[in-house]
Amino acid sequence: MRPQNLSSVLIGLALVAGSAQAASAAAPVAAKTNWQETRHGEVVTDDYRWLQKKTDPQVIAYLEAENAYTNAETADIKPLSDKLFAEIKGRMQETDLSVPVRRGRYYYYNRFEAGKQYPINCRRLAGKDLAYDDKAPEEILLDQNALAAEYKFFSVNGLSVSPDDSLLAYTTDTTGFRQYTLHVKDLKTGKLLTASAPRVTSLAWATDNKTLFFVQEDATTKRSDRLFRMKLGSAPQQVLDEPVEQFSMRVGTTHDRKFIDVSFHSTDTSETRLLAANRPDGQFRSVLGREKGHRYSVEHRDGQLYILTNKDAKNFRVVSAPLATPDPRHWKELVKHDKDVLIQRLEVFRDYLVLEEKASALNRVRIHDFKSRGWKTVQFDDPIYAARGNGTPEFTATRYRLSYQSPVTPPTVLDVDMASGQRTVLKRQEVVGGYDPSLYETRRLWATARDGVQVPLSAVFKKGVKFDGSAPLLLYAYGSYGISTEPTFSLQRLSLLDRGVIYVQAHIRGGSEMGEHWHDDGMLMKKKNTFTDFIDSAEFLIREKWTSPNRLIIQGGSAGGLLMGAVTNMRPDLFHAVHAAVPFVDVMNTMMDASLPLTTGEYLEWGNPNEKAAYDYMRSYSPYDNIERKAYPAMLVTTGLNDSQVMYWEPAKYVAKLRTYKTDNNPLLLKINMGAGHGGASGRYDALRETAFQSAWMLSQWGITE
Repeated sequence: MRPQNLSSVLIGLALVAGSAQAASAAAPVAAKTNWQETRHGEVVTDDYRWLQKKTDPQVIAYLEAENAYTNAETADIKPLSDKLFAEIKGRMQETDLSVPVRRGRYYYYNRFEAGKQYPINCRRLAGKDLAYDDKAPEEILLDQNALAAEYKFFSVNGLSVSPDDSLLAYTTDTTGFRQYTLHVKDLKTGKLLTASAPRVTSLAWATDNKTLFFVQEDATTKRSDRLFRMKLGSAPQQVLDEPVEQFSMRVGTTHDRKFIDVSFHSTDTSETRLLAANRPDGQFRSVLGREKGHRYSVEHRDGQLYILTNKDAKNFRVVSAPLATPDPRHWKELVKHDKDVLIQRLEVFRDYLVLEEKASALNRVRIHDFKSRGWKTVQFDDPIYAARGNGTPEFTATRYRLSYQSPVTPPTVLDVDMASGQRTVLKRQEVVGGYDPSLYETRRLWATARDGVQVPLSAVFKKGVKFDGSAPLLLYAYGSYGISTEPTFSLQRLSLLDRGVIYVQAHIRGGSEMGEHWHDDGMLMKKKNTFTDFIDSAEFLIREKWTSPNRLIIQGGSAGGLLMGAVTNMRPDLFHAVHAAVPFVDVMNTMMDASLPLTTGEYLEWGNPNEKAAYDYMRSYSPYDNIERKAYPAMLVTTGLNDSQVMYWEPAKYVAKLRTYKTDNNPLLLKINMGAGHGGASGRYDALRETAFQSAWMLSQWGITE
C-alpha cells in the first residue's frame, strides 16, 4: 500500500542536502503504512512495504535523503577516506598485464592502462613452437573502457572464442542487475553480428564455429531455466527447459571440447546431459539421470567418463565409466571417499587428472598421472593460504596453472609441471612502493563453539600488536551456500594492518571449509549454528585478549549481511560497530514472495516458509522481524539500487525500522550506490573509493583518524 502522506519521509532532507558539512543532521524518517498479511495464522505487518516500489519518485527521494544524511554525518572522515584511497591506489600497479594463457593458436591476456577503469582483452598469435611471442602483433578483442564510456556501470562476462578463433561471444551488463546481453563479434572485421539475446547466463560453441548454445534466465525470477541453440544468421531455437523451480541450468563444454555439457543443479541434486560438439543438431543425453540427493559432474577422456560423485560419499569420490554405459554398475573407483577431505573440483587432461580438495579449512591440489598411476601433492608454504586452478584450457597441457596467495603473500600465478611436481612462479602481484611480508604474521586459530565443535579462524596482523585486549579487530564471516571463505591477500587491508588492526576470518558452519557436513550443519533447520559459531568465535577472541567488545568491529555481506543482522539482534553488547554490505535482512518478506528473483530456488538452503515448521524457524532469526527496543552498535549499511541478489529495499527497510526501535545514540548510516548492484561499483578506481570510505568509517569507530 502506498503511504498517504510522505511529509515525514523527508524530515531533515533540506538540512542534509543544503548543509553537507554540518556536524550533525536530522536522520530521514520513513513514513509508515498499514500493510499486513496473514501467514500461518499470524497477522504480519510491514510498515515500510512502500519502499519496495522502485519506480516511485518518493522512494528514490527517500534513498537520496539517506545518502545525503550519510554524507553529512561522515564529512569529517572524508580526509581520511581520501588518504586511504591514495594509499591503496599508490600500491597498485596501474599499468599491468595478466599472465598470457594459450588456447589453440593464440595466447590470451588482459591488460590495464593507468587511469582507466576497465581491462582491455587482448591476444597474440603463438610462435612456431607454440611459445608466447611478445613481438607478435597485439589484437584487441574488447576495449572495455570504450564500451563502458556511456554507462555508470559496466561488466563483461562469458568471453568465449569460437574453435576456429574467428568469432568472440561475450555478454554485458550495464546496470548492475546482472542481466547480461549476448553479443557476437567477428574478429576478422571487428564488426558485431546481428546475433544477440537478452538475459544470457552461460554459453558454449559447437565445433562447426557457427552454432552457439546459451542459457537464458527468466526475466522476473532470474532463474536460468532455458537452453537455446542459435545458428548464426538464424533465430535462436529453444532446446531444453527446466520446469522445477529449485533447479537452474548451465551450459559449457568438456575439457577435451568433444561434448556440449548442460548441468542442472539445485542445492542437493544435480544432473548432467551431453551432446557431441560436432553434432549440434542432435539430442542431449542424460548421463546418470536425476536422483534426489545425488550431486555429480563429469569429464571425458578417450571414451571414458570421469565422474565426481557424492553417491555413498558425503565429501565426494571419483569414479570412471564407459561413455556408453555410465551407470553405477560399470563404475571403477579412482579416488575413494575421505570423511576428512572434500573434493571440490575435478579437471581431466590427456595425460593427467587434477583434484582440488579442502581439508581442515585449507586447499590442496593433487595430480594423478594416468600412465604411472602415481599421485603428487602440490606443497604450499604459508600456514594459511588460498590456492586454486587459474585456467589451463588446453587438454594436452603438461603444466597446471595455479593461483596462490595468503594474507601475507600477494596473488601469485604459477605453473606446476604435472610430471615432476616442480613449481614455476610466473608472476607475483607487485606492491608498488615496496612490501615486506616479514613485518606481518598469519595464524590459524580454533574457537570452541557452544556444542563443542572446533571452528577454524584465519588471522593476520602486523607484528608488534599487543594481545592485551586493546587491539582493534575486524571479524569477517559469510557462512552460507557451502561457500568457503579463503584467507587471501588484500592491498586495501594493508592500510588497516599498518594502523594496528587485526583481521580475522571466522570459517563458521554454513560454508564447506571442513567438508560437506559443515554446510549441512549451517543450513535449513540448523541455520542458527552459523550465528552462534560467529558469536562464540568473537567471545573466544575476547577471552584470549585478541580484542575486547569496545574494540571489535564485525563485517559481512549478502548472506553474510544476514549474519550481521542476526548476531547484532542476538548480542548487540558484543560488538562496537557493524558493516553490513548488501545484507539479506528481510528474510520472511522475501522468502514468502515467490515472484521475487532467486526465491524458490533458495528453499533448499533456507527452508520453505510455506511450511509451518520452516516458517517458525526462519521467523525466529530474520533480522528485520526481530529488531527490538534496545541499544545497538554503530552500523554502516551499504547497498546498490540495482542489486538483483538482495533487493535494495531490504537494507533500506531494515535501517528505517531500526531507527525507530534502537534506544542508543550510535550512528546508523545507509549508503546506496544509485548506479550499481550487488557487487558495488564496476570500475576499479570507483570500487577502491567505496572500500576506502568503508575502511575510513571503521577506523573512525576505533578512534583512528590518521
